[in-house]
Amino acid sequence: MELKGIIQKRRSVRRFSGKIPSIDIINEMISYANLAPSAGNLQAREFIIVDNVEIKEELSNAALDQRFIVEAPFDIIVCANLNRISSYGWRGKELYCLLDAAAAVEHILLLAVDNELGACWVSAFDEDRVSKILNLPSHIRPVAIIPVGYPKGKVGSTSRINAKKLTHYNEW
Repeated sequence: MELKGIIQKRRSVRRFSGKIPSIDIINEMISYANLAPSAGNLQAREFIIVDNVEIKEELSNAALDQRFIVEAPFDIIVCANLNRISSYGWRGKELYCLLDAAAAVEHILLLAVDNELGACWVSAFDEDRVSKILNLPSHIRPVAIIPVGYPKGKVGSTSRINAKKLTHYNEW
């Protein structure tokens, strides 16, 4: 599919069918996600694939009981690696690594559409709980949980503000 078509088709999917995608597709999506831009090409991000139901249950509980995290065949947790970005000081640890992770998240969301999968960007979760659940070292910060799987039913569209209303030239 053409990139513009993929962008237009992308939606947050919160209902998944029982069909399980190949782990090879998930791994390929992560490989392409790692091609996203990053500060200084330091690639200050890490990826965790979760398919264990007990762990997904705990992640769901840590994410305000969002049940679709459990229902998706896979959850991809995108994390920021604070050590890898440390050469940029405070700004690297507080901003650049989050931007690096966010760029990778967007790649995953678009790749899901390209593979006829659904996905949703989840950032509403207790970071400390997720860190404990996944046994993350102190220099790794969870940024997003992305449930991935084949969508169940038709995925509706959402309204958007006209970009002309959001665009400013030269100043506010």
